[in-house]
Amino acid sequence: MASAATPALAAAVSNAGGLGSLGSATLSPEQFGEQVGAFRAESNRPFNANFFVHAEPARDAEAEAAMRERLAPYYAELALGEAPAARSIFPIFGEEMLAAVTALRPPVVSFHFGLPERGVIDALKQTGAVILGSATTVREAVALQAGGADAVIAQGHEAGGHRGTFLGDVESGSVGTFALVPQVVDAVGLPVIAAGAVADGRGIAAAFALGAGGAQIGTAFLACPETEVHPVHRELLLQARGESTQVTRTISGRPARAIANRYVAEMSESGAEPLAFPLQYSLMGPLNAASRQRDSSDLMVMWAGQGAALSRPLPAGELLTKLANEAQAVIAAM
Repeated sequence: MASAATPALAAAVSNAGGLGSLGSATLSPEQFGEQVGAFRAESNRPFNANFFVHAEPARDAEAEAAMRERLAPYYAELALGEAPAARSIFPIFGEEMLAAVTALRPPVVSFHFGLPERGVIDALKQTGAVILGSATTVREAVALQAGGADAVIAQGHEAGGHRGTFLGDVESGSVGTFALVPQVVDAVGLPVIAAGAVADGRGIAAAFALGAGGAQIGTAFLACPETEVHPVHRELLLQARGESTQVTRTISGRPARAIANRYVAEMSESGAEPLAFPLQYSLMGPLNAASRQRDSSDLMVMWAGQGAALSRPLPAGELLTKLANEAQAVIAAM
């Protein structure tokens, strides 16, 4: 939940008994330090810091020129001038970030798109950190276990935001939560955390019934007042249905689930090939920013999972307590 998950949200969740997360994938080491400080000013409970694992993208001048031309009408519509040169806007998890993380010692560190090399994992574990990784297939879960993960997040196809797929193509990682979780539980000797359309007590109880040791919940917290979510995005979350979202590469270059809007529809219909991650996002980002300023959903990035319809605009701590109580009631009734 990079950009949406604030230290205030993470602190509220942790203070209520959950494991709050900082979406740190887009932050510099300095910004990461500021967020950890802000969290610790509000909570002395454990928290998770989440990062992307990606390499510098290969550049293709011809493809970049074609994408800038494809996006030019949107730039003109929003009076943004010419589309800028594509650039790699998200930091690589390298030595500087590793130094920052080991110095600040978050109790839990999680990764998306695979794991860093084993030396990095070992350095993090020496600080006492528990390592989590996201898997969208059984093969990925087994690879995470071999790479040093302490627990596996089984991310079903229903989940909002970026798919964690890192082995094979996106189609191989399109397994639903209900099918994926028990298979991962059977395949690895690690705790498994269910993710994807878990948004109420029924979903949490189902995750436990499938053999998971916990549930990761994202979209359900987007409607909370502690998140950095545009009011238009929040309104559409509360109006959403399961078919309101779509997995698309047109936003960032990697498959990700978002509320479908004009941009997603037109770009998908055009057949234009997105640039490599995160180059595509460097060109789409200005359109998102301008749409936010205009309070328009047309070209806005609105991450959400298929469980968005279950969202409740409650304070995060209150929502977490309600989720726990609901889950306990469901389990007791069974």
